[in-house]
Amino acid sequence: MNRTYKTEIPLPDGFEVPDHVPAELVKDYDFLKTFEANTLMEPFSKTARIFEEDDIPPIFYAPGMTTIRGAGAWVATRYQDIKQVYTNSEVWSNVGAAGFQSTVGETWPMIPLGIDPPEHKKYRNFLDPWFSPGAVDDMEPRIRSVANELIDQVIAKGECDFSYEFGRVFPVRIFLQLMGYPLSKFEDFLEWEYSILHSNRDPEKVKFGAGNAIAYIREFIEATKATPRDDLGSYIVNGSIDGKSLTDDEVIGMMFFLWVGGLDTVAASLSLIFRRLAMDAPLQRRLRTERELIPNAVEEFLRTQPLVNSSRWAKKDTELCGVQVKEGDYVVCLNIAGNFDPAEFSCPREIQVDRKPIRHFTLAGGPHRCMGSHLARRELRVALEEWFEHVPEFRMQPDADLSVFPGLIAAPSLPIIWK
Repeated sequence: MNRTYKTEIPLPDGFEVPDHVPAELVKDYDFLKTFEANTLMEPFSKTARIFEEDDIPPIFYAPGMTTIRGAGAWVATRYQDIKQVYTNSEVWSNVGAAGFQSTVGETWPMIPLGIDPPEHKKYRNFLDPWFSPGAVDDMEPRIRSVANELIDQVIAKGECDFSYEFGRVFPVRIFLQLMGYPLSKFEDFLEWEYSILHSNRDPEKVKFGAGNAIAYIREFIEATKATPRDDLGSYIVNGSIDGKSLTDDEVIGMMFFLWVGGLDTVAASLSLIFRRLAMDAPLQRRLRTERELIPNAVEEFLRTQPLVNSSRWAKKDTELCGVQVKEGDYVVCLNIAGNFDPAEFSCPREIQVDRKPIRHFTLAGGPHRCMGSHLARRELRVALEEWFEHVPEFRMQPDADLSVFPGLIAAPSLPIIWK
């Protein structure tokens, strides 16, 4: 179907549009209001407009969309276009991704996230054995032990703030054990991480979080060199690739990358999953009685709760969805739209715990697919299995604030009751 698209003008002050961008494809992204808090059962439902309204093109240019190189980026909303960006590393680059370390003057990349193939592969090969399905199988007894310990602390109360008392603690405890970090750094880590990821890019807060985290990790590296252990931290600090010891920049690049990625996403996913179950009694009852569906349900929850929209930049002039993109242009892959593309998923806004196949972008895709994806899935599965095993049917507290953010902040408070 042919469409004509209205131009959103005038643009906000201070934003410019490159000359090669057609005026009819310029949009002020704020008009979607997709990142604002809401009280909906389906927090990401506002992106339905992208597929329903004639004035929103499948790919548009948002002058106010912020990337690591400043304001201005293309926004890809359709599943197949996002897939093309994620999987074609000859055209689309992830060099410079995240980049929080640059705010405190560091020049090393996040490894392997900020490095493109083919060099990227050697670092993935070095780290992947610690995150393989077999390695996660070996970790499962510890994962279940942590889950049960946290459940034991709240079960007798008949109520808890799930996000605070379980969700934020469970994956971080596992991460600390995996890396060899002391449990005493738990609160510091969360404070620094929150400053980096949830400060709305406040430069001073990002510097505070990144600076403190990097300084501590460097101290940890030196201590680990002196007294190696049998954990991932020691493996990296004393590691080698192709017979060559890792450089200082390679070590801190890997350690900081894992630190940023290991503290937040599972906690956010848990808060959204348990929020939905607390608000959707029939769904909760089905999973309680058909627990064989839990692994598939985890995948469907991930699809319908995409926390992060990843970006790439063009290494050369190219075409995306019929649009000419110039070398150096950024494209934001709007996973919060692509995961609900009706061309890819029937009834995309419904949670269908028996849906198959479920090919989503919540954990990105292509060479830079989330390294910890197997561990994340296992943590979510174990949390559901153990919670259903020990905690009766739960619901939201009658006076609970249902506010939720469709992103990494997710549901920072989730008061549930099972009395």
